[in-house]
Amino acid sequence: MALNEKFELRGINHLALVCKDMKRTVDFYEGVLGMPLIKTINLPHNSGQHFFFDAGNGDSLAFFWFPDAPDSQPGVTHPAHMIGEGSLTTAHASMNHVAFDVSVDKIDEYQQKLEAAGIKVTPVVNHDDSETQASMTLTDSTFVRSIYFLDPDGIMLEFAAWTRELDERDVNAEPMAAV
Repeated sequence: MALNEKFELRGINHLALVCKDMKRTVDFYEGVLGMPLIKTINLPHNSGQHFFFDAGNGDSLAFFWFPDAPDSQPGVTHPAHMIGEGSLTTAHASMNHVAFDVSVDKIDEYQQKLEAAGIKVTPVVNHDDSETQASMTLTDSTFVRSIYFLDPDGIMLEFAAWTRELDERDVNAEPMAAV
């Protein structure tokens, strides 16, 4: 595991997203995904709400609801397509998707649970080091297994399971600079 010698970060405290309907968001994250609602805040001057869900391991997923928020724009604020159905490109400073860490032996079960709840979910994607970077089957270079689905606002969510420990061989691409 890589060591941060500058800051002692302990993970993600919370990721804050924006929803269109807080009740619908609570129904999905608490009701469908089983994430306990752990903190609710009514913002001052009737400017909205800020709710927090337990994402496990001491991490939280939070949502703002603003009554005057602009509408989302697929392809700008979040991907316009699911994995395998089109471009995943989003705007700079946007949030592309949220990946929840799950046990590798639970991926198939969780895919079935989501489908049983009426959620459209992708087949299991085995992310690997092949030319296409994904396979429908496990390969020697598979590093994470994933399923993808959308929340009620179109936010792409992922259940991701590491299949092996990452090491220095996994850092092998030079960062690209804007032109």
